[in-house]
Amino acid sequence: MEHAIIPILSLSETRRKASSRLQRFGDALRRHRGVIIGLQWAVVVFYLALMLIPAFLPLPPADGKMLENLTLFAQFIFWGIWWPFVILSVMAVGRAWCGLFCPEGSLTELASRHGLGLAVPRWIKWSGWPFVAFVNVTIYGQLVSVYEYPKPVALILGGTTLIAILVGLIYGKGTRVWCRHLCPVSGVFGLLARLAPVQFKVDRQHWDAAQETHHGHVNCAPLIDMRRMTSAAQCHMCGRCSGHRDAVTLTARLPGREIVEMRVTDARPWEARLLVFGILGVAVGAFQWSASPWFVTVKTAIAAWLIDRDWFWLLQDDAPWWLLTHYPNSSDVFTRLDGLLILAYIGAATVLVGGWVWLWLRAAGAILPGKTADNARWLTYSLIPLGGCGIFLGLSALTISQLSAEGLQFDWLPSARGVLLGIAALWSMALAAGMLRRETSATCRIGANLAVAGAVAGVITPWWFLFFGW
Repeated sequence: MEHAIIPILSLSETRRKASSRLQRFGDALRRHRGVIIGLQWAVVVFYLALMLIPAFLPLPPADGKMLENLTLFAQFIFWGIWWPFVILSVMAVGRAWCGLFCPEGSLTELASRHGLGLAVPRWIKWSGWPFVAFVNVTIYGQLVSVYEYPKPVALILGGTTLIAILVGLIYGKGTRVWCRHLCPVSGVFGLLARLAPVQFKVDRQHWDAAQETHHGHVNCAPLIDMRRMTSAAQCHMCGRCSGHRDAVTLTARLPGREIVEMRVTDARPWEARLLVFGILGVAVGAFQWSASPWFVTVKTAIAAWLIDRDWFWLLQDDAPWWLLTHYPNSSDVFTRLDGLLILAYIGAATVLVGGWVWLWLRAAGAILPGKTADNARWLTYSLIPLGGCGIFLGLSALTISQLSAEGLQFDWLPSARGVLLGIAALWSMALAAGMLRRETSATCRIGANLAVAGAVAGVITPWWFLFFGW
């Protein structure tokens, strides 16, 4: 009796085959630029239509359905699908959204090809712009209710799109100066992309060995020094450089490996500030204030105090819609007091949550040898999974509210949110443990890990209040 021979692939052979498939996919991205460009322009047309047309339509009725009303449909596409799943995609495949789909990136690059081509000035290269832009756009969006109404969407997204085109017309030549230095979400995407299990990796030995051979020129739109590229933070995953000098390949890696392998000197101050005070502070306050009973209690008390003294200026609701939410026909109007309290709430959340996290990271940094501030900044990167999970949960809450208005029920939602927060917390702790593994002193390792756990607890707490406590 003959027995069939079942081939058993070794783990290394399986990895080689997977790596080969990834490499071929990366090369396909390079070869099929025409298809990608066509896809990008389809996204541009769809994006502009959903962004601009609803702004000129009447507001939907209270009982409107998204499949019957373009405004509600556009709202669901932008905030229910686009944003939350772009966040997930960056953690899963790096910044492929930026390189393959983003309409602002496509438009600024096109403008740059036909623009003045001026050198990028030093002030634009300031590394704090992504932090400043993210904070200001997030706060302004809350003041004008960007998630609920089409005019603020057209103003904010349309405004950033126009600025992206203008920057392209002035600076660079066929590049994406806007995306690299000024985009409000560039810093967020740069942090999350470090978690991705894929990257375009550069083999420096192959690159240098090919110096004498003509390999043509590759235009890296996000202005990366490809020869020295080791991080996925700025790479747009467009595939144009795949196979260049036989040194650039799309490869797999363990999720978060880039963070574990970071050196203290690799940490960037403005990235750390963006994560701690922007993503874990400002964004949390922005998602939380409208559901907070504390906000309502304080507002009611202050309003009563003002009325008792006949001080009505702060209670007036005559601000234009582009300054504060003003839709009287929908019974949705912000007073000046509302605007001030929203600013105060987001500011308080930033100070409390961001301050708590930073103090624990400083404590961890003080335990380790070297400079406390440098160590704390380095350990900040271990919290990226919690930052990404928080943004996804906050945005997906909009998805759930929109689908609930359509009559759908989600009984499993609390459990799912708890599981996601738990996974993110454990992932952050695992990254911190991996980063600290190189520390020779067991006492220092344990102490620093416990301090990071304190920071993690501070991140989870406001989400617990939002989803379970209130």
